Amino acid sequence: MRVPNRVVVGRIGRAHGIRGEVAIDVRTDEPDRRFAPTSTLIAGDRTLTVARTRWHSGRLLAAFAEVHDRTEAELLRGTVLEADVDPDEVPADESEFYDRQLIGLSVRSTSGDVIGEIASVIHHGVQDTLVLRRPSGGEALVPFVSEIVPQVDVAAGYIVVADLPGLLEPENDE
Repeated sequence: MRVPNRVVVGRIGRAHGIRGEVAIDVRTDEPDRRFAPTSTLIAGDRTLTVARTRWHSGRLLAAFAEVHDRTEAELLRGTVLEADVDPDEVPADESEFYDRQLIGLSVRSTSGDVIGEIASVIHHGVQDTLVLRRPSGGEALVPFVSEIVPQVDVAAGYIVVADLPGLLEPENDE
């Protein structure tokens, strides 16, 4: 039996209206998939079933089958929402990756030298950043854009990072 990966997909914000809807601080690139009606989400020690969602003024609003009014909705404010994802599931777009696919991959230079491994992924509004752990113990931050990371081969277990001046050089001791 495969154990699903639990991933954070959002955080419940303030209540909206009187019928139990809440604003969602979306933490997934696939909100339509993760917040589809009948989807179940883990909210702390309870499970919530998505009854319906809608976009309103750029925010995702959700109603859960277990939440019937504003009072119940207000009690959920700040709760992190997680989803169980099949470990073999991958994004529909071949140029997108889940963090779990990238973390642990070997990092190679364009000449093929191993220069470290991916320790984590930092998500920013405009682009993501890969945290590269060096064999020496230091770290480097690598913008995750195709000009700097021209090749990602999850199946082979590595990515290639362009050797740009200053990007992969060890930090100078100050």
